[in-house]
Amino acid sequence: MPKAPGPELYRGMDRATLEREYDARATVPSIDPFLERYAAISADMRATLPCHLDVSYGPSDAETMDVFPAGPNAPVFVFIHGGYWRLLSKDDSAFMAEVFTRAGVSVVALNYALAPAVSLDEIVRQCRAAIAWIYANGREFGIDCDRIFVGGNSAGGHLVGMLTCGDWHDAFGVRPDVIKGALAVSGLFDLEPVRLCVPNEWLRLDEDAVARNSPILHLPERNGCPLLVSWAGSETSEFKRQSREFADAWTARDFPCTAFELSARNHFDLILDLADPDSRMTRETLSMITDDGD
Repeated sequence: MPKAPGPELYRGMDRATLEREYDARATVPSIDPFLERYAAISADMRATLPCHLDVSYGPSDAETMDVFPAGPNAPVFVFIHGGYWRLLSKDDSAFMAEVFTRAGVSVVALNYALAPAVSLDEIVRQCRAAIAWIYANGREFGIDCDRIFVGGNSAGGHLVGMLTCGDWHDAFGVRPDVIKGALAVSGLFDLEPVRLCVPNEWLRLDEDAVARNSPILHLPERNGCPLLVSWAGSETSEFKRQSREFADAWTARDFPCTAFELSARNHFDLILDLADPDSRMTRETLSMITDDGD
């Protein structure tokens, strides 16, 4: 006989259903080929493009970034990697550098400490500190510090949400509009279901941490930046819902937002579209950046 469902934990789902919905790995046969591509293309970018490696933006060893300049007074795209807050690094995060720098956009591949060695609160703090550091020091690399854009996928999509949302700016000495536009790919914006399934084994979230770190609960009151939200056709229903609801919440406040599904992609190859100058994701992102103030 089929096993009876367990007690409902979230939106009518029991624990087993939640585990399936928040298991991105299970949507592909293996994540290894995708991680290998992230690393290989990024290594090629570091080997072939002008770059400043391991630039420190904070006191810990993890608080570093790689900067790929596009020339004087260029806007910057700060990329924040995924990995469910516990995998990958800036070394896997520069695959868009050639396409973007050729278009006149500098790239920063951002590093941050990983769970469970640090809390999600600390990961968010590090990302915000990195933006503040770029705002204060980016001119050393030819960056126009009034044109900072951010992007990220999966856990990085969540962290993009935490940069575009929340009342954090005064504490870090930056303007409320320091982020001029954002790309959130396959992100998680409400962490309550995450608290209730396997990822919480390394995140160790309680209800208060969920409330602090769920972007959907900290939307800007006004002046939300232009936002692109994208997800893959083969995502689970919950990953799709989270992206759609975040985009809908942005639009409901009359903030500019474009949301789109890329049906031929999966959770892991979707972000590699940024290495393709002809992909919709790249075209939308570069249009958002280069149309701003030029």
